[in-house]
Amino acid sequence: MKDQNNAMSSENLLVELFVEELPPKALRKLGDEFAAQLTQQLQSMGLTSPDSVTTAFASPRRLAAHVTQVLAKASDKAVQQKLMPVSVGLDASGQAMPALLKKLQALGADVSNPVAAVASLKRAPDGKAEALLYDSLVTGASLDTGLQKALEEAIAKLPIPKVMTYQLESDCALPGWTSVNFVRPAHSLVALHGKNVVSVKVLGLRAGNTTQGHRFEAAVSPVVLDDADHYAQTLARDGAVIASFAARKAEIARQLEAAAARIGNGVRPIEDDALLDEVTALVERPNVLVCAFEKEFLEVPQECLILTMKANQKYFPLLDAAGKLTNKFLVVSNISPTDASFVIGGNERVVRPRLADAKFFFDQDRKKTLASRVEGLSKVVYHNKLGTQGERVERVRVIARMIASQLGDTTLVAQADQAAQLAKTDLVTDMVGEFPELQGIMGGYYALNDGLRETVSHAIEDHYKPRFAGDALPRNTAGLVVALADKLETLVGMFGIGNLPTGDKDPFALRRHALGVIRMLVEKDLPLDVSALVQGAVPAFGPLITDASAALVDFMFDRLAGSLREQGYSAQEVDAVLALRPQRLGDVAKRLTAVRAFAALPESPALAAANKRISNILKKTDDAQAHVNEMLLQEAAEKTLFAAMQTVLPQAQSQWQAGDYTSCLQSLAALRAPVDAFFADVMVNAEQLDLRLNRLGLLKSLHTAMNRVADLSRLAS
Repeated sequence: MKDQNNAMSSENLLVELFVEELPPKALRKLGDEFAAQLTQQLQSMGLTSPDSVTTAFASPRRLAAHVTQVLAKASDKAVQQKLMPVSVGLDASGQAMPALLKKLQALGADVSNPVAAVASLKRAPDGKAEALLYDSLVTGASLDTGLQKALEEAIAKLPIPKVMTYQLESDCALPGWTSVNFVRPAHSLVALHGKNVVSVKVLGLRAGNTTQGHRFEAAVSPVVLDDADHYAQTLARDGAVIASFAARKAEIARQLEAAAARIGNGVRPIEDDALLDEVTALVERPNVLVCAFEKEFLEVPQECLILTMKANQKYFPLLDAAGKLTNKFLVVSNISPTDASFVIGGNERVVRPRLADAKFFFDQDRKKTLASRVEGLSKVVYHNKLGTQGERVERVRVIARMIASQLGDTTLVAQADQAAQLAKTDLVTDMVGEFPELQGIMGGYYALNDGLRETVSHAIEDHYKPRFAGDALPRNTAGLVVALADKLETLVGMFGIGNLPTGDKDPFALRRHALGVIRMLVEKDLPLDVSALVQGAVPAFGPLITDASAALVDFMFDRLAGSLREQGYSAQEVDAVLALRPQRLGDVAKRLTAVRAFAALPESPALAAANKRISNILKKTDDAQAHVNEMLLQEAAEKTLFAAMQTVLPQAQSQWQAGDYTSCLQSLAALRAPVDAFFADVMVNAEQLDLRLNRLGLLKSLHTAMNRVADLSRLAS
């Protein structure tokens, strides 16, 4: 009957904290976590049903959650607890010992009649002994009590970027002030179960059914919420607020597209999901307006103008059909006046000085050549153990020349050397000083201004690439060379001074640099051996570092393995290929394809198992040489295997040399039957030394041939 009553009292729950403006970059996460933690706590107390659904709301001034099917009181629960061993709780005559009575009393049991108390207990085996068990009925939590605890826990576990401490006037009989800690000062609390207010209090606030709408455009103040189920509709109607973060974001995106469409000519707003999230967190009811700036500012590189509009003003620049910046931009306003001209004019006045600053920096920077700035890098500290940026540039040049000489002629060496010498010079320009995100990009523009060739300009701009996962690679070979040299200098230097990434800390982005090197070697299929590449960079440092090449190569292969698994290759496939440490990383994808095709063959499991067996045999001897004396073959099975190898191995060798790894492994499948027969009929460790060595030589030859593409033993289950 109790469960039935509880089901009848199930209602939807709404909780809202109304606060001062929340940090925009954290708002979405705060809203999601508040709702998730609240639901999790209610669930742990049995106040929700398995079908309960939670909806999170987050606006600049509120965090809220709507949870369906929340009970007014959780069901009572039968609980069985193990108290203590019988030998500890009862004496020899079966009477309760003081320790047992004390334990029962602590659990709320009636111990006025010890005999009856003992009689109510159960016994159960507990290892070699027997334990006393106590059955009790735990009363289910009421929603008032449960929500109080859930709110306190949810607030305590919020991922708050920085906690504020503020004062609230005491609401008790004694006058005074109470200190409260939260992300921003909170002003009201709503807690509605259906139409009823739940009696809870947090952050010095008692729950009610009223909140505030838009600062300027709410129809009423306060906004009264009649029930838990019409929160979003009531706020939209009476408060002029779109409470849902997702709905507000979608509305902004719709208005941005509509505003661009009205302008026409294929104009479109720049795509930037992070900016869209941030703007969504800044407005309660968005209103997109079209603004413009003077066309003369378009003489400045568009990256500078785009960055200043996005980073400083949270505007959405507009691009034409060719991807070029126009002199129009979109503003997401938080107010919707009848006459928007004042809002538009204000935003245009605000952006003008920012664009003027960018133009000034650009004009000033072009008065000095990049070459004239090289000396200035000697005054910029790179690392206290590795010297200045000037010294770093010289190391990058040495490494770049080494790589270029392997990939091209003297022209490539000269281009890579010049790009490496100038690549960091934009660090001492005014523009990059103001906008560090433009490093490399501005160097490319200034190189063209200095009359340098496009090849060098692109290499300077691209040498930071790939900057992130999915970023484009450098456009030309000179750019690839300098990008490789720059990342290798960082990796070799940091490993050489023992400055390695730990856990989630990687201040010099060594993981990203390693993946960048791997991507360039793999995707451009560069004819460079990874170990030789790392070792070749070490001499550029002289006595500044110790040689940590081996550890760095291990680090890079670990990064490669992780990347390949993320791309969908199985751990077995990756282990099989990387166990051989292939030095040409451009070959890795072909090897993986070959291994996957081989693993699908019916002969694969038996050959992989045989390969593992051969590996284990060969590990136990140092005498095996990949040489076979046909005259010493005695058993029919070893003769058959040798004959099959004479046919199959040359063919597989030829396919391997041609880079046809898939055919190479498939050719080896023909050896399955003779290999199985060999292990069934031949004693490898024969007592006669020459026979034993000959059979080990046969296995050594087979092992070498089978493991050219991958270590097939790793495929054995």
